[in-house]
Amino acid sequence: MKTQHHAMPRRVRAVLGPTNTGKTHYALERLLAHESGIIGFPLRLLARENYERMVRLKGARHVALITGEEKIVPPEAKWFSCTTEAMPLTRRVEFVAVDEIQLSSDPDRGHVFTDRLLNARGNVETLFLGAETIRPLLQRLVPGIEIDTRPRLSSLVHTGHTKLSRLPARSAIVAFSAAEVYAIAEIIRRRRGGCALIMGQLSPRTRNAQVELYQNKDVDYLVATDAIGMGLNMDVNHVALASLTKFDGASLRPLTAQECAQIAGRAGRGMKDGTFGTTAEARPMSEALTDAIEAHRFDPIERLSWRNAALDFTSPEALLSSLNASPPRRGLVAGRPASDLLTLESLAGEREISDATRGRKATSLLWEVCQIPDFRKLGDDSHVRLCHRLFMHLLDDGSIPTQWFDSHIAGFSRVEGDIDTLMHRLTGIRVCAYVAARTEWSNRAQHWQERTREVEDLLSDALHERLTARFVDRRATSLLRRLDSDGTRDLLSAVTKDGQVIVEGHAVGTIEGFTLKPDREDALPEKKLMLRAGRRALLHEIPRRVQAFTESPDSDFALETRTGALSWQNVVIARLIRGTAILAPDIQILGGEFRDTKQRDLVRARLNNFVRSTLRDALAPLYALGAMPAPSPALRGLSHRLMEYGGVAPLLPDEPASHGSKAIGQFRRLGILFCPFGIFMPALLKPSPMNLRALLLGLWYGNERPEADARQIIIRAPGNAPLASLGWVYLGTEWLRLDRAEKLLAELHRLTRSGPSPVPPDLISRYGLSKRTFVDTLAALMIRHRVASPLAEGQFGPVAPVMLLGPTKHRRQHHQSHSRDTRRSLPIADSPFAALATHAARRGLS
Repeated sequence: MKTQHHAMPRRVRAVLGPTNTGKTHYALERLLAHESGIIGFPLRLLARENYERMVRLKGARHVALITGEEKIVPPEAKWFSCTTEAMPLTRRVEFVAVDEIQLSSDPDRGHVFTDRLLNARGNVETLFLGAETIRPLLQRLVPGIEIDTRPRLSSLVHTGHTKLSRLPARSAIVAFSAAEVYAIAEIIRRRRGGCALIMGQLSPRTRNAQVELYQNKDVDYLVATDAIGMGLNMDVNHVALASLTKFDGASLRPLTAQECAQIAGRAGRGMKDGTFGTTAEARPMSEALTDAIEAHRFDPIERLSWRNAALDFTSPEALLSSLNASPPRRGLVAGRPASDLLTLESLAGEREISDATRGRKATSLLWEVCQIPDFRKLGDDSHVRLCHRLFMHLLDDGSIPTQWFDSHIAGFSRVEGDIDTLMHRLTGIRVCAYVAARTEWSNRAQHWQERTREVEDLLSDALHERLTARFVDRRATSLLRRLDSDGTRDLLSAVTKDGQVIVEGHAVGTIEGFTLKPDREDALPEKKLMLRAGRRALLHEIPRRVQAFTESPDSDFALETRTGALSWQNVVIARLIRGTAILAPDIQILGGEFRDTKQRDLVRARLNNFVRSTLRDALAPLYALGAMPAPSPALRGLSHRLMEYGGVAPLLPDEPASHGSKAIGQFRRLGILFCPFGIFMPALLKPSPMNLRALLLGLWYGNERPEADARQIIIRAPGNAPLASLGWVYLGTEWLRLDRAEKLLAELHRLTRSGPSPVPPDLISRYGLSKRTFVDTLAALMIRHRVASPLAEGQFGPVAPVMLLGPTKHRRQHHQSHSRDTRRSLPIADSPFAALATHAARRGLS
């Protein structure tokens, strides 16, 4: 049978199409249908994944794995799963396949895939798998190739740009650097409980553990680099690109349409449709790009990267010359210099190396050493130094000494440190594994391969633990998933005596007032999502609290007059805002897990009662006016104006004369005073009512809360300070409290009633005025005066130098009317307002 197969003509075929067409599954079927075969994959992860699949089908005795770092080759091996670079091309097999053959156009690795395309052949069948974009070049470079195009099994639908917080479950978010991956994973952990991470530099063991975390639905999100675009099949419903640009090792460039499609194609599996779009800082995709991805229409590849495979090993210089040979055919171009070529150029220029490398054998060995991958990518000459030492060991000693393996493996075998430290050690042990996989380079190759595999497994497990600890909150994810899967299920929930909310055994948070405050906000999904979990418990707790709230005495409530905050049992639950009038502020409830508006309205109604009670108590003289039985029209109007202006009202043009002497006297006995600066009640200028009025005026006028200490009688503040409506008079350079201003004005009028009078020596100090600016104060009060002698640096001396001459004409008319009406007022006992006056007297207003 085997002879018959060899007698058949070699068949070269290609299966092309987008992702999710079953190409890889078909290739494995063809591979295992032959007596022997090799398949090359673009990633070590894929080679390992398919090796394990083949082992399950054919048994470990007959399946081999060859990558740069791993060689598992049983004596009876028939089928080989390899990375494309590690395919053993000298082994004769019936079947050869290469996956993702369109990577031949990659400027860095493409020359390897191009070499396999041109030179790798099975004795019976050769199969290339890839994108439709490579079809024209396949037909040109491989005459007679049979091409089969396969349609995608499911459709891809563009859904536009979606915020990270609104991505659906079973989404993969793709970024293009480790820093971006970590940043996005942190956001997903905070908002959705956690995610798995997939990056090309992860070991297969760590990658598999992370995939299992996602596939088992321990987390609902996957954050990855574009490594997932290369055949990693998972249950992903939506793919979101966090960027539409990537750094390709040389420059930051836009992603091609084919690259976007390769990544987006991970959404959907089998016959299940998938969706794709952008997220985070990525701009929305253009219509042309989305149309191309949905229809799988892309510009064909025009050239493939190529590097000469017929090398000249007579000397390092001849080797370099052959490596830099020009492409022999149209459609082939030189790619970017790879790490092995750059290392060779560096070493060939060193005298020690050039002197030691003589003949084909030494040059061939040098080239083999230069092909050690630079997994660490430190950006310095450390990789070149490493290759230098290894080459000299091999050349001089014939093998790599035990001490080198011992020291390097021991240095990388520590598991302490953060994620980046562990990933750095993993890249280091991968270099050791690659060196150990070259069996001819050491005397105990199998021993070192086992040691490096043990250390890699150790580091991989530690890395998986660190990733899971940092980016997964199992408590939150399990809770949220149960809510998503069955929102009607009765959750076991309770609220403890100290207000802690427990749901399904998980401490969700603490209820403060009517709001649930999540525990450990730095490690939980956002508050809104966690409230979904606590809502079941609060359905019973909130009504109980609302009832307790409405039945609480006023002593359980407090109003902070500086901020307007309203608290219940020392927890702030609301604040005052501008209402329909100065003395009728509205209430804004702050948060609260209320089931309906009725509960919120009950809370607002109780707070309204408390605020009204507080206002009536603090501003009792003002409210007492409105509560008088059968007030006169004048008093009713005056009461309304004082309420409208918050306790201090401006004079009307004909006041106070228009009220008559009887009314003026009654008003004074009720605690209402008239002065040229307005109408006011001295009782409202005390500290407690003054602070409350300051809050109410600030809310009403929409400016900052007027700052005034009622315990003082003088405030030094700019003239534009909002103090007039609060009960202060600006006297040119400073503010005087209104009741003191009224008394000062009355005293100045009394002093000048019989003619000019000197300023009493103690007058300025009694009112807290400034000697330096006293003459400005007199001018503001419209009191005529004359300076008898020059002021001496703000001091009056033994004899007051200022002579009071009397009020100006306008001030004299107002004062005479005010004084005359006051003197003619009725005794309080004869007043119809006796009840109100008695109430005012009890509160110290008379």
